[in-house]
Amino acid sequence: MRKPLIGMLATVLVAGATTLAGLAPAQAAPLANAPLVNAPLANAAPLANVATGAKGAIAAPAPADAAVDFTGTVALDNCSGSLVRMPGSAGSDPALVLSNGHCLESGMPGPGQVVTDQPSSRTFTLLDGSGADLGTLNAVKVVYGAMTDTDVSIYQLDSSYDTIQAQYGIAPLTVSADHPAQGADIRVVSGYWKRIYSCSVDGFAYQLREADWTFKDSVRYTSGCNVIGGTSGSPVVDANSGLLVAVNNTINENGQSCTLNNPCEVDQGGAVTVHQGIGYAQETYIIPPCFGAGNVLDLTLPGCALPRP
Repeated sequence: MRKPLIGMLATVLVAGATTLAGLAPAQAAPLANAPLVNAPLANAAPLANVATGAKGAIAAPAPADAAVDFTGTVALDNCSGSLVRMPGSAGSDPALVLSNGHCLESGMPGPGQVVTDQPSSRTFTLLDGSGADLGTLNAVKVVYGAMTDTDVSIYQLDSSYDTIQAQYGIAPLTVSADHPAQGADIRVVSGYWKRIYSCSVDGFAYQLREADWTFKDSVRYTSGCNVIGGTSGSPVVDANSGLLVAVNNTINENGQSCTLNNPCEVDQGGAVTVHQGIGYAQETYIIPPCFGAGNVLDLTLPGCALPRP
């Protein structure tokens, strides 16, 4: 896991960079688990903005085969993230930002620890399609954060999707309600490094273990997404639908087994496999069932499988 500087999990789990990619910037390896995606796609057209329909409902997400750029992504001080909406979110709802649990400003949650409804004054830099800074978004609270079964943090902002759309012309990424598909063409979009990685879903790890943490049903990348620290929390976008299907969080940096920045896979029979240089992401289809009207988190809703406090 890589926090701001990948590979710093020892200091701060980095999700996506090294193991938990998500740690710091240039000259400072991003947080472990925050793998860096390949160089930005040349001449990639920005995702079409999501229009606001009748009664404030946010219209359907980007069309099929939409080119993936930085639209909807944000940069944290130590990780990457994205402005997101649930399939049923309305334009008037308070906006949400998605990143990794190991990127929380309060530190990485321990195994079994779940953070909910925690005040936050964190800020996020909103990017346009080319990766240029547009402005600052402000959090009012951590809605949810955990590193048990998954590795996610969800922040609520002080502004609505409509307000952000009107001020910056940016629409959120939509979190897919479906399990990602093996072989899907994906992009890992790092707002921290302003870099886009291109690869495919190689398969799924029954369990992914890294130091004291265990993640379930994780997405395994093909070799194109060799993320690094600082990429932790990057949205994983399906290149065909434009939907967010996972959140980048770690990579096996040097072939060690089940150690910090060196996650291992464990199958149903307990057999351990190590894929050096291969990155992973946590699926996000389990998140929408936990949000009701008004983008309100309710872990007791039918179908909600996020770990509870």
